[in-house]
Amino acid sequence: MPVHWHAWSAVTRRHGLVFTEDRFYALGGVPAGHILQMLCQEQGVEVDVNAVAEEKEQSFLSYVDKVKPIEPVVAIVREWQGRVPMAVATGGIRPIIPDILEQLDLLRFFETVVTSQDVTRQKPAPDIFLEAARRIRVSPAKCRAFEDTDLGMKAIQSAGMDAVDVRLM
Repeated sequence: MPVHWHAWSAVTRRHGLVFTEDRFYALGGVPAGHILQMLCQEQGVEVDVNAVAEEKEQSFLSYVDKVKPIEPVVAIVREWQGRVPMAVATGGIRPIIPDILEQLDLLRFFETVVTSQDVTRQKPAPDIFLEAARRIRVSPAKCRAFEDTDLGMKAIQSAGMDAVDVRLM
């Protein structure tokens, strides 16, 4: 999330949009295009939402080497590898997320990666977590999901899964 904030901060400033850090974290997990539509509508600023969303993703890529894993979560992943099916459910997009997981030597631990592009409704809707459970063939009631945003926590709970807030780890 801190790396995404750096990218958002630069891009929104460049396009005359006000986007505070608190608001960024409150919208964690919402796709870039949706955030941009919201900001533009609220602030009366016109931009090519798709182009600026792509610009934000490209900006993020310039900081991608600064992405660090959440070590307590990585320890859990390593402990449970091969013992339970695992998936990634993220508001990020392809191919960025698999590339980051590969860079961090984590992709191999997961059966599937579900991104915001794989579902219609975004967090706080439970769809992304339900799709991950479907792909690994596990009932949502038997899933535990780890999340770093308030919207994601709501989505996990709406999916009927056990929610772990990694910000408290």
